Amino acid sequence: MYEGAVQDLITELGRLPGVGPKSAQRIAFHVLAADPDDVGRLAHALTEVKARVRFCETCGNVSEEAQCRICLDPRRNAAILCVVEEPKDVVAIERTREFRGRYHVLGGAINPIDGVGPDDLRIRELMTRLADGQVTEVIIATDPNVEGEATATYLARMLAGMGITVSRLASGLPVGGDLEYADEITLGRAFEGRRRIDV
Repeated sequence: MYEGAVQDLITELGRLPGVGPKSAQRIAFHVLAADPDDVGRLAHALTEVKARVRFCETCGNVSEEAQCRICLDPRRNAAILCVVEEPKDVVAIERTREFRGRYHVLGGAINPIDGVGPDDLRIRELMTRLADGQVTEVIIATDPNVEGEATATYLARMLAGMGITVSRLASGLPVGGDLEYADEITLGRAFEGRRRIDV
């Protein structure tokens, strides 16, 4: 639609996850209208994140050092390991301030359609971490979708017989949601995870 650099920018922005053609166009024109210093800071932030940020060699979380701040924190409970798909999941769980253990980031979920199998994830590294016997519980916190469920099932089977408690995050109805809009799987999980009310 547009010429040269403008179209190149729209095309590149459109390749970002969650950014459709219209959003890419809006962002591109925002960049065009922005102060050159603001654009410079954005460009600098993009190059810096690629140059400085890597993945923690222990858990796979994002870090600027060899190990992330969570793995280095001696106050964290090393006996409980929460397995997540992506580093953004670590941030989501940390925001709750409910979990004080450590993490293991798989780097995705099993998805045969996209050609992602168990060998493409950090499952081998997980098994290595569990080999020393320090971890007594593994909480599987993969997404509640087909890929996340397949990954959780695969991990549960691999961990069976290791003497480790394996649990899965509960899932069900969101607060403020309506029953009529819930799908069958979500409603089924809500029934499975029901709790007794003591009065």
